[in-house]
Order: sequence, then structure tokens, then C-alpha cells
Amino acid sequence: MKEDFYDILGISKGATAAEIKKAYRKKAVQYHPDKNPGDKEAEEKFKKAAEAYEILSDADKKARYDQYGHQAFESGGFGGGGMNMDDIFSQFGDIFGGGGFGGFGGFGGGGGRQRRAKGSNLRIRVKLTLEEIANGVEKKIKVKRKIQAPGTTYKTCTTCGGSGQVTRVTNTILGRMQTASPCTTCGGSGQSIDKKPSDADAQGLKIAEETVSIKIPAGVEDGMQLKVSGKGNDAPGNGVAGDLLVAIEEAKHADLQREGDNLHYDLYVSFSEAALGTSKEIDTVTGKVRIKIEEGVQSGKILRLRGKGIPSINGYGKGDLLVHVNVWTPRTLNREQKEFFEKMSKDDHFQPKPESSDKSFFEKVKDMFS
Repeated sequence: MKEDFYDILGISKGATAAEIKKAYRKKAVQYHPDKNPGDKEAEEKFKKAAEAYEILSDADKKARYDQYGHQAFESGGFGGGGMNMDDIFSQFGDIFGGGGFGGFGGFGGGGGRQRRAKGSNLRIRVKLTLEEIANGVEKKIKVKRKIQAPGTTYKTCTTCGGSGQVTRVTNTILGRMQTASPCTTCGGSGQSIDKKPSDADAQGLKIAEETVSIKIPAGVEDGMQLKVSGKGNDAPGNGVAGDLLVAIEEAKHADLQREGDNLHYDLYVSFSEAALGTSKEIDTVTGKVRIKIEEGVQSGKILRLRGKGIPSINGYGKGDLLVHVNVWTPRTLNREQKEFFEKMSKDDHFQPKPESSDKSFFEKVKDMFS
């Protein structure tokens, strides 16, 4: 079972943004690979801390994690080692400020590790049916992304000497101050173009169409965002590719309405069916099922089909399908029908006599959410 992000950083769920950052810095200092050369266990803990910080430092991602747990990000390929060291140094290198990491490379202090530029992210929207959401699905999507053009060669950037950073020293009233910033000549990659084909842009990249396979877990919701690592735009030179961000859009179902993990279905029956009882075939996200309607059913009756709803994305079982029985009243009657109902309206047996077991509308709504 995947380790809880809060446990990895040693903080509580109520931790502030500053506390999260402080906890990550402490773990990163403790397990930094330059401080633990050759220690695979320390390197793994370093990656886990970075993964936890990547989620918990982002308000939106933290909210999704708090609600759905690890499954909210599983399809993104960001898990236990899904983030390499270059990703970490590229994304979080500035968390320690200029040189504040005691000289360890990669975080802006020493010169041990070169930071690699990262390509830009791409965003797409995927529309899913309720059936696909209920069962999980693998989608193959054609994506146009920037890739390094074949035949492009690079050389060491003469401005930064391949470091990807330019150091500037300025004199202030407090003394000489040294700052480092990404090299504007190479964009922080440490390399500049040597040769490139005619169809490549100024960075040696070109547009190519690629089919990307996206595994979408059961239980996702409209508006949820998944991430496929490394399927965004390439970076020039020895940089790492950006990510493909997949926004989920839920298509409207003809008969079913979703509410969290539960589904609602409006079933209409005639007077005679309500009085005599019947059976009806209805749609569910796993196919059609036949349900029995007891004789004397009242309009507004709710039948609960347990486990026929949407699976919880956290793996906590499935929601229910709530069938709302509605007795359909005909809008027009012929003379014979009117005579029949006029006669029945005088029959005491047809007068409303609600029993204690016949719940009011508000009681039914309360039961639905209890």
C-alpha cells in the first residue's frame, strides 16, 4: 500500500503551507543524494519526499488528495519513482534560495548537479460516459506535441558554460551579493543549437502527432485532472519533457443522474401498474436489470439497489442506484374513463389513508443522505 504523503513529510493534515515547505526542506536535506552517495534507500526517500511536496504544496492537488487519496493521481504516472531526479531538481531547486542548501548541487548552491530545463505542459479534455466512469477505461488519444527534430545537434552554451545558470555579483550597502538566474541564451538547458533541419523551430523542435494511452481509473469525477508524465512538449537539448494534463468531462446520461457515488433513476408507472404491481426493466451502468414493483406502491417511493452506483475512487466500495417511483397521471380521459374514476372517487377504499410507514418527501430526502 502506498505510503501517506503526510506521513512521509512527518506532518498533520492541518499543516500550513509554510509548515509543509519546512518539512520538505528538512527531509530533502537529510536524504539528498549528494549527502548520501550510493545510498539507494536515501535516494528513494528523497524522491518520496519530493512527490509528497509536489502534491501537498499545490492547493488544488492537496484538496484532491485529501478527498480521493492516491487514486486521484495514479493515472498520471507520478508515483513511487515516477519522478526522476532531474524532475525534482528542475521543479523544486529554488525552494532553498540562492545557495542556502549548504553547497549541495541542484538546489542553487554548489555546482554539483546541472539543472535541466523542462518542456511546457499540454492540456486536453476527455469526455467519458457514465459507463466508462463506472468501469474504468483506457483511452488512446492523438496528441500534437513538440519533439526534438531528428538531426538536431547541440553544443555547450558559451554564455553559461553548460551550467544553465548565469551568476551575477553586485555591490550593495550590505556588501557583495551573488545571485544566480537561468541563462537567457539557452533557456537554462546549458546547450545551444549546433545544427538543425529546415523543418525545426529556433529551439530545434517540431510538431508531431503521437497516440498516447491514458488509463483512467473507475470513479473519476467531472473536472478532475490526471497527469501523464513526459507526454507534454519536449525541452531543447538535454532537457526533460513536460507533462500531459488530462481534464475529465462527464457526458450527460439519458436516464441516470449522478450524485457523488450514487445514481438516480426516475421510473414512471401507470395507475393500474401501481395498484396491481408489475416488473420493470431499467438501465444501470453495468447493463439492464429487472426490478419488481409491489402492488399498492405509492408515488415517491424510493427503491435502493445497493452497489449499482459508481465505484469510490478511494476504493471504498460502490454507491447505490436510487429508483424513484412516480405514478403517472394521464392528462386527458375519455367519457368512459371519467365515469370510472368518478365512481371510484366515491369509494372509501380509494380515499387517501397514509400510514405511519408512508414517509413524507422530506423524510425520504433525509433517508437518502443518511
